Amino acid sequence: MEAESQVKSIITCDLEGRIETFSKGASEVFGYQPEEVIGKKRVSLFSPGLTVLEHVPHWLSQAVKNGAHETKTVFVRKDGTRFPAEIKITPTFKSGRQIGYCGITRTLPQEMLNVAQPKISPATRIFAGIVITRAPFLTASLIPVGMAAAYAKATGADWSWAHFFAAFFGAGALQAAANTFNDYFDWKSGTDAGNNDYFLPFSGGSRAIELGLISEAGLWKLSWALMIFAALCGGWIALEQGGVILAYGLAGALGGYFYTAPPLRLVARRGLGELLIGLLFGPLMTGGAYTALTGQFSLQALLFGVPVGLLTTAILWINEFPDSESDARTGKNHLVVTLGKKSARWGYLALLLGAFVFTTAWGLSGFLPRGVLLSLLSAPFAVIAIRTLFRDYNSRALVLGNKNTIMLQAVFGLLSIIGLLVL
Repeated sequence: MEAESQVKSIITCDLEGRIETFSKGASEVFGYQPEEVIGKKRVSLFSPGLTVLEHVPHWLSQAVKNGAHETKTVFVRKDGTRFPAEIKITPTFKSGRQIGYCGITRTLPQEMLNVAQPKISPATRIFAGIVITRAPFLTASLIPVGMAAAYAKATGADWSWAHFFAAFFGAGALQAAANTFNDYFDWKSGTDAGNNDYFLPFSGGSRAIELGLISEAGLWKLSWALMIFAALCGGWIALEQGGVILAYGLAGALGGYFYTAPPLRLVARRGLGELLIGLLFGPLMTGGAYTALTGQFSLQALLFGVPVGLLTTAILWINEFPDSESDARTGKNHLVVTLGKKSARWGYLALLLGAFVFTTAWGLSGFLPRGVLLSLLSAPFAVIAIRTLFRDYNSRALVLGNKNTIMLQAVFGLLSIIGLLVL
C-alpha cells in the first residue's frame, strides 16, 4: 500500500525550466540548498535524462491542457541516489499569461522504485544518441560536401559515389567528434555548469553529461571513436585519390579539437573561434570534398564554400547571444562577448550580407556557374532572422532567429546544389 511522505517539495520554474523558488521541503527531498539552485539550475537536474527526453514534454503539455498533471516518477537526489515520488505539475500565470510551472512532489516508499520508473522506449534511447552527438546540426558539414559534389558534376569532373559517401560520412563523423569534444571540454572547464541561460537545442551544447545521458568518460571515448572513424574514411580516400586530402582532414581534426580544448581553446580567443568555424565549414569543407571526389585541387571549389561558411558562422554567432553572460564569467570570450550583444548584431548582419554578395558576384561574373544564383531564393529566411535578432536579441523570442539561421544555411546550400545540377 502506498504511503505518502509528510515532506512536501514545492518548486517553481520559468518556461525554460530555470528554478525560481525552492521550498524547505524541496531541500529535504532533493538535498540541495536554495542558493545552490535558484537562478542557477533547471528542474531537469532532478530527473534521469531519458525521462526528461521521453516524458517531461508530455507532462508539461498535459498540465497546460488540463490545468494540472499528476504522475509517478523517479527523481535523483544531489548525492546521485534515485527515489520514487508522486508529482503534481501545474502551469503558473501572471496577468493572464503563462510564465512557468509549479511542481509539488511527495516521496513514495523506496520499494516502489521500479514501479514508479517511467517506461523508456527504444526510440528514446536512439534519440539520446542524436542528442549527444547533436546530429541535427550535422548539416553544417554535410551540405558543403553535397555542394562540392554538385559543383564537380556541373563542371564535368569525374567522381565516384564511393568517394562521395566516404567524404560524406567522414565529414559528418568529424563534425560529430568536434561537437562531442566541445561538450566534453565545456563541461570540464565549468562553462556548462555556469550557464543557465541557454536555449535548447540551439545553444549551451547538448547538456548530455548534465542530463545523465552519458558519463564524462563515455563522452571522451565517443569523441575519439568518431575521430578515428573520420580518419579511416580520410585514409581510404587518400589511398585512392592522393595524400593531399589528409591536409584537409588534419586541419578539420585539429580545429574541431582545439576549438574548446586547452591550451588553445580558440573559441575564447576573441574572434579566432568564429574565423575557424567559417573556414572549416566553408572553403576547407567544399575544397576538401572536391579533392576527395576528384583527386584535384580547385580554387573555385575552395571559394565556393565561402558563402556557406559565412552562414555557418552566423549560426554560431546567433547561438552565442543567450550564452554570452555566462560565457563571459567563465572566460569564453567569443565575439558576442567581446562586442556586446547590441553591437554584435551588426556582425551577424555582415555575415549574412557577405554570403549573398559573394554568391551574386561570383554567379554573375562567371567565376562560378550561374546555377549558384538559385541560392539567393533563401533570402526570406535571412530577412526573418535579421529582423528577429535586431528586435529580440535580449529575450527568449530570439529562438525564431536561431531557427531561421539554421534553415537559411540549409536551404541556401540545398538551392545551390539544385541550381548546379538543374540550371
